[in-house]
Amino acid sequence: MAQANVPFDKRLKRIVRRHDRMAHGVVKTVNADGLIVARPRIYNPRFPLKGLLVLIVAGLVFKGFLFAYLGETAYADRVASLQQGSVMEQAGAWVMQADPVTTVIANAIKPILG
Repeated sequence: MAQANVPFDKRLKRIVRRHDRMAHGVVKTVNADGLIVARPRIYNPRFPLKGLLVLIVAGLVFKGFLFAYLGETAYADRVASLQQGSVMEQAGAWVMQADPVTTVIANAIKPILG
C-alpha cells in the first residue's frame, strides 16, 4: 500500500514546488493543440540602478548649491566643524567635502543665485 503512494507523493511535491515558484507571476502560453499552459515567470531581481543614479546626481546638485550659496570659506568651515563631531558627522563631512564636480556645479549655479 505504501508503494502505491510514491508516484502520488512525487507528483504532489512537483505541483507544490511549481506553485511556490509561481509566486512571482506566471507566463501563459498556448500549445499547438490549443491548450493554455501557465508556467512560472523567471524571477530576476534587479538593482534599481536608475534610482541610484538619480539620487547621486541630486546629492551632487545639492552640494553644489550649498557650495555656491555659502561660499568656499564658509562651506569649508562647516565641513571642518563636521569633522570634529561623532562618527556619523565625520562620515557626513567626508561625503560633503568639496570635490571638482561640486565646484563645477557651484560655478554653474552662481549666476542663477546672483
